[in-house]
Amino acid sequence: MIIKPRKYPIAIRKLKAIQGRLSQSHPKHEIIRENIAKRIVGYNGEQSLDYHLSFLDEKTFHIMHDVRLFDGKHYFQIDTLILSRKFIYLLEVKNISGTLFVDNQFNQLIRTQNNTKEAFLDPLIQVERQCNQLNKWLKLHKIRNLQIKSLIVISSPRTILETFPNNEKIHQKVIHSAKLPFKMKYFEESQEKNLLTENQLNKLSKLIIEKHTPGNTDYLELYNISDEELQKGVICSNCSSLPMEINRGRWICKKCYFISKDAHLSALEDYSLLISKEITNTQLRTFLKIPSIYMANKILTSLKVNVTGKNKGRVYHLEID
Repeated sequence: MIIKPRKYPIAIRKLKAIQGRLSQSHPKHEIIRENIAKRIVGYNGEQSLDYHLSFLDEKTFHIMHDVRLFDGKHYFQIDTLILSRKFIYLLEVKNISGTLFVDNQFNQLIRTQNNTKEAFLDPLIQVERQCNQLNKWLKLHKIRNLQIKSLIVISSPRTILETFPNNEKIHQKVIHSAKLPFKMKYFEESQEKNLLTENQLNKLSKLIIEKHTPGNTDYLELYNISDEELQKGVICSNCSSLPMEINRGRWICKKCYFISKDAHLSALEDYSLLISKEITNTQLRTFLKIPSIYMANKILTSLKVNVTGKNKGRVYHLEID
């Protein structure tokens, strides 16, 4: 069963919010666009795995996506974590096209595509580090004697895998996603003894969910972009221009004349993702480019969110999903 479903990555949402508010001529615009494209490719690869996971027995396996835990010193992220009464399966999903050569001598992954070679970090080292950190986390919570099976799952069936002859470790660790259910079935059948009771399995799943800590990277700080560099105003969902103007409760695009009653919600989502989850009347007027205190108050009141403070000190706590 799926204990922790996959969600659209907050990182992509934040980066898209930045991209939409940077001018086309901004020096960071292209690198933001490239980062978004790479992350979407990765997310699509993870999503494509779901079809193959659907063949697993729901009563036997507990599936958790995008798990982020703290091992006592560092946080670590796992694409997909699957628990059974016999094993813990740690999956690192790669959506890389072309021909992949896994070079365990120089610890790198070499992709050849369109007669061009490109080197990536060795995924074997990545999953080995994740396994070490997961073992540390288990010991930290006094959970012992569990075996971790780590796999690097290539999501595209068109990706060609190559390595040195007789490199058995690669053959065992790196697989196409279609093979995953059969690989896990082989592992389960090879181990007769259950290491966890059903109750222990449920408790471990619950503990992992409780200890999961979502990442919250400040991408403005990461890319050294100040708030002042973000273009303010409500973005038109029809033509992406800004700012829209508000007139009698309706937002009107000055470029394509698109009209919307709730276009401000998307702008407030940007504010929540990039600036703060708390906003005042003054801050809303600045970000949405609204001249009227009354109109800003009407928008804030319509959100029906938690409010603290009084009068000019009133703060609205944005809860936009």
